[in-house]
Amino acid sequence: MQSWSDTAVPAVPGAGPPLRLYDTADRQVRPVTPGATATMYVCGITPYDATHLGHAATYLTFDLVNRLWRDAGHEVHYVQNVTDVDDPLFERAERDGLDWRELGASETDLFREDMSALRIVPPREYVGAIESVDEVVEFVQKLLASGAAYVVDDREFPDIYFRADATEQFGYESGYDRPTMERLFAERGGDPHRPGKRDIIDALLWRAARPGEPSWPAPFGAGRPGWHIECSAIAINRLGPEFDIQGGGSDLIYPHHEYSAAHAESLIADRRFARHYVHAGLIGLDGEKMSKSRGNLVLVSALRRDGVDPAAIRLALLAGHYRQDRMWTSALLEHAQHRLRLWREATALTAGPSAIDTVARLRQHLADDLDTPTALDAVDNWARQAIDYGGQDSEAPALIATAVDALLGIRL
Repeated sequence: MQSWSDTAVPAVPGAGPPLRLYDTADRQVRPVTPGATATMYVCGITPYDATHLGHAATYLTFDLVNRLWRDAGHEVHYVQNVTDVDDPLFERAERDGLDWRELGASETDLFREDMSALRIVPPREYVGAIESVDEVVEFVQKLLASGAAYVVDDREFPDIYFRADATEQFGYESGYDRPTMERLFAERGGDPHRPGKRDIIDALLWRAARPGEPSWPAPFGAGRPGWHIECSAIAINRLGPEFDIQGGGSDLIYPHHEYSAAHAESLIADRRFARHYVHAGLIGLDGEKMSKSRGNLVLVSALRRDGVDPAAIRLALLAGHYRQDRMWTSALLEHAQHRLRLWREATALTAGPSAIDTVARLRQHLADDLDTPTALDAVDNWARQAIDYGGQDSEAPALIATAVDALLGIRL
């Protein structure tokens, strides 16, 4: 699958401190230690609706990671998937009288447009679930052979499930207790009451073919992939075990990321799926959770149609720390628009105060678990000083503009 258009990332003189990020599994901020090539897998969209601000906040988080790695001199192998085979897509297509493939393709195109407008650096590999079915089939065969998976006793629909107890460390990523797992499994796409399962939280690997649903041939019977196994297969086949970061929104911690890791770890004993598990907080609207069921999604494409500068959207989302659940409000956007005008006015000056310390602090704050609120404040302080008091450094405005572009993705 084709990714979106590339975004140029300028080079900034000097270098910052090593990146440190909160690891969900270890429950602490610790160093990220990639080799010459940093590796990252971030779960992508299910393309049944347009990109909302929750999506944007997640992909912006990992765009910052990508930019900081590049600034530190790493090559970056970034992989993202598209879940273009899933129940929500089929349900929306049936509701609207559309072909599910056409719906998925059109929403993926809109997502690409939004990501390009927001200046998100594209992944090196952008992989659809449809493209990876053969990889999933091979993975499921291995899980069946190892005993980590089983076929339910159902002659009509012999679905295949992964045993939650197939790995001794199951649950290490989320750290949730059993009641929490059971509750979230039911709320987030699981099927706890499916007859024939050995444990109510065993996860679907392969859904046997049903009338009216798409299916693909497999040695164990025609069907289609479950959700979690798709990410396991795509990540392992492109990045190998123990890649640097698995990322996504905090609502993916369990069951999605717990199971995608467990599927792989049952076949690569004693090795973690990823060295770091990183999760972005959720975005609400005016005090309420933002969700499709509430009808209160704020779409990136709608903001763009209303003439909102994508750089202001970016700045508004960066104003809060990536790990915090936070609200989108009109006041937040207005403040971001004011900040953007301030920065553009300051960097348009012919000279200003030295920017060397500001760029160093920008790097330092971002390397400290992506502390964007403090990083933005550092640029604000330079901009106000430049406008209010001027300066003698003719290179400072351009240096700030370059650093803000490279590290924050804001073109001034």
